[in-house]
Amino acid sequence: MSIRGLKKKQPKTFKVRIITVDAEMEFSCEMKWKGKDLFDLVCRALGLRETWFFGLQYTIKGMCTWLKMDKKVLDQEIPKEDPISFHFLAKFYPEKVEEELLQEITQHLFFLQVKKQILDEEIYCSPEATVLLASYAVQAKYGDYDPNFHEPGFLAHDELLPKRVLRQYQLTAEMWEEKITAWYAEHRGIARDEAEMNYLKIAQDLEMYGVNYFPIAQNKNHTDLLLGVDAKGIHIYSINNRFSPNKSFEWSSIRNISCSEKELTIKPLDKKAEVFKFFSSQLKVNKLIFQLCIGNHDLFMRRRKVDSIEIQQMKAQAREEKARKKMENQRLAREKQLREEAERAKEELERRLFQLEDEARQANEALLRSQEAAELLAEKAQIAEEEAKLLAQNAAEAEQERQRLEITALKSKEEKRLMEQKMREAELIAVKLVKESDRRAKEAEHLKQDLHEAREAERKAKQKLFDITRLNYPHMAKYPQYSPGDSRDANFDKGSIKLDLKDIDLKRLSFEIERERLDYLENSRKFEDRLKELKSEIHALKLEEKQAGLYS
Repeated sequence: MSIRGLKKKQPKTFKVRIITVDAEMEFSCEMKWKGKDLFDLVCRALGLRETWFFGLQYTIKGMCTWLKMDKKVLDQEIPKEDPISFHFLAKFYPEKVEEELLQEITQHLFFLQVKKQILDEEIYCSPEATVLLASYAVQAKYGDYDPNFHEPGFLAHDELLPKRVLRQYQLTAEMWEEKITAWYAEHRGIARDEAEMNYLKIAQDLEMYGVNYFPIAQNKNHTDLLLGVDAKGIHIYSINNRFSPNKSFEWSSIRNISCSEKELTIKPLDKKAEVFKFFSSQLKVNKLIFQLCIGNHDLFMRRRKVDSIEIQQMKAQAREEKARKKMENQRLAREKQLREEAERAKEELERRLFQLEDEARQANEALLRSQEAAELLAEKAQIAEEEAKLLAQNAAEAEQERQRLEITALKSKEEKRLMEQKMREAELIAVKLVKESDRRAKEAEHLKQDLHEAREAERKAKQKLFDITRLNYPHMAKYPQYSPGDSRDANFDKGSIKLDLKDIDLKRLSFEIERERLDYLENSRKFEDRLKELKSEIHALKLEEKQAGLYS
């Protein structure tokens, strides 16, 4: 035998691309591999043991189909492409996710697929529930909320809400983020797997969760119904309502399901009940419905049987893993708490250190200010001492001035007393002068009266003389050239003497009055001069008194 014949022939292979919800993988498959061989390879690569929930889906002629496990891959009607693409997805859904999903990878794959179905609006969810589900998704991705790290806008690139909800409410992205963050902040301390499980527990109560819908008709001509297959049974819906089924067949109440070409028959367990028949548009659709019914029914019956050794081991491992994770989470939570307490203590110490440094800086500044104040006070003290000396000197000078002023005041008092005496004397003189002036005024009045009487008597005497002359010498009126004066001089010597005497008295009286008036004017002038001198002296004394008061 030749050496070439000893070499083992390498099997022919083809490439496939496996697309999960969050990743892609490529494998080389042998030409003779069946669907189960490829499926097991993918499950081993993912570390998945709960394989009964999943399958490999592909699209051919616009229809989604599942790869058959018991047939060769290349013998099935698959896309002719290189590499061949398959989607690794959940084909069947559990009734209760918390009890049936044992592995964390299984739970994570279900979480990603259900989340995508909600965002793609394949599963209807109310706006309030979508916000709550989004908060659990954020907790699973980012961990505990930290306001210092998760600043506003950190969810800007995450798709968390269906477009239908965004269109329904006129809210900005910031407002939606605020609503999601309000719930997110309350999930503190929840681990990633726990947050994903909480997400699935809420999602499994939605009406469209885990339901595969197919258009059907109760006769061959009209497609006016929808048939839904899920983990609980078969449901019949109207074409416009996928929430509330018109009729339901629980798996426990179905005796048999048969498929022939385009007809599919459901026989209830109760033989008296009506057999339900419906038609689909294609044989492939009927076969797909039949496969889903068989798979869901098998899982339904499997849940109600005693768990196999493998399932028991998996559940025990899951319990141990959960306990271990719980302890690990508790330990991590305790360490995190201690770290946070240490950080808070560190921050407190840093704050205290900063406070002490600030207090020390303030104390140094206060010390510098105190030193400056002390130097300033010393300078002020020196200035005050000099001012005190100056004030003492001024005080001595003021004392000397006070003594001088006291002496001056004594002199002023003496001068004031003399002045007052002079003023009293001046007042007495003034009184005397006033009295004398009054007396002289009275005398002048009497003299004026006497003068007036004398003049009146003279006038009367002249009138009388004239009258006598005119009566005794009437012929003198006819001879005006005759001078009566000559006649008076010749014939009335006695009367003339009397008149001359009277004139002499009048002149003397006038002279005396004139002399008295001149004496009075002279005395008045002297008195006024004396008064001016007294006023000047009094004014000088007042000025000295004011100056003395200012000095004191």
